[in-house]
Amino acid sequence: MGKVFKFDNDVDTDQIIASQYLLFPSVEEMAPHTFESLDADFAANVKPGDFVVAADNFGCGSSREQAPSVLKALGVKAVLAKSFARIFYRNCINIGLPAIVCRDLYDNVKGGDDIELSLTEGTVTAGDQTFSCTRLPAHLQGILDQGGLIASLDK
Repeated sequence: MGKVFKFDNDVDTDQIIASQYLLFPSVEEMAPHTFESLDADFAANVKPGDFVVAADNFGCGSSREQAPSVLKALGVKAVLAKSFARIFYRNCINIGLPAIVCRDLYDNVKGGDDIELSLTEGTVTAGDQTFSCTRLPAHLQGILDQGGLIASLDK
């Protein structure tokens, strides 16, 4: 179970981690600046196991892998959205961060709500409601289970 941090439509990768922070030598040094332009307190308030919940087209913009990487570094358990930009979605899988399409969740939760995700069942529970979401194919789930694409190749 984790808390919801909610974001609207068309959140781009520059809003997730602004380009000036890409000069920092590590993702861990970038992470405190995650969502700085949208929620200056996000990095200070998010806890391991919390969730980002978004509307449509989350992660649009550039193909920077640092955008999902800073979320993972902060302990975000998964990003749940109505839809994702294609490259952001694949970057999430590649680095081992679940990106789950859950069309009905966004309109039925608010920031601070507690939710629980079952990747194996393809469901999210919020209060007394359960929402269906995309269940990842076995090969993508395998990549996530091993910590991302590169980690899965090393095994």
